Amino acid sequence: MTLPLTLDDGANRQKLVDAVETAREAAVLDAGEERVGAHVGVEHEDAVSVSHLFDALLPGYRGWRWSVTVAVADADADAAVTVSEVVLRPGPDALVAPSWVPWERRVRPGDLGVGDLFPPEAGDDRLVPAYLDVDDPEATETAHELGLGRQRVMSREGREDSARRWKGGEFGPRADMARSAPATCGTCGFYLQLGGSLKAAFGVCGNEYAPADGHVVHAEYGCGAHSEIKVETTSSVPVAELVYDDSLLDMESATGERPA
Repeated sequence: MTLPLTLDDGANRQKLVDAVETAREAAVLDAGEERVGAHVGVEHEDAVSVSHLFDALLPGYRGWRWSVTVAVADADADAAVTVSEVVLRPGPDALVAPSWVPWERRVRPGDLGVGDLFPPEAGDDRLVPAYLDVDDPEATETAHELGLGRQRVMSREGREDSARRWKGGEFGPRADMARSAPATCGTCGFYLQLGGSLKAAFGVCGNEYAPADGHVVHAEYGCGAHSEIKVETTSSVPVAELVYDDSLLDMESATGERPA
């Protein structure tokens, strides 16, 4: 069969564009007369088909449209226009659901509760293999001390991602508490330095009275509970020096009698 695309002089295309009533009848048959509104446009699908759009008068579907695709399957000028499909589609002003996001990408820090499981994705860039299995107890013990007894450890990318997150977080150098602190965590006796490549910038706060107790803190973070803070302990109430006023002294004679 020869496609109309090769022989059409514009007549078939115009025939499809003019088939508004054919498209409306198909929409009414599918949805009902009271649910099909005005004709609002035509979309050209390809050389042999177009889609006619009608307002959808459905409760809860404001801005949606009935889309009726019509086509011709023959180059003959007398070929009938046929209906391919009728579907309900959102228009430019329609209220639609947001794009679907997989569950593992919707989880945010703090979402996991007791009993929840959240395994890492396959090929997670934050983890690299680090498993060592040898038939030697001494070697195995050393491997566990170095962190190699675990199946995976954090990769450089994973460590850098954690460092960025911690530095910009609640216990980083730009936090409000740090800006008003008299000194930084790096000079505090309660600062427990991390090991490995993160030791230069991060540690854990071990002061139970500090707001960051038990949290990873940046070395440039600080608070008012720094170990080296010294506060001058003086009375908050001013005390005047003792003053004697000679003009108010009582005078007595040597004999014990008051003078006249």
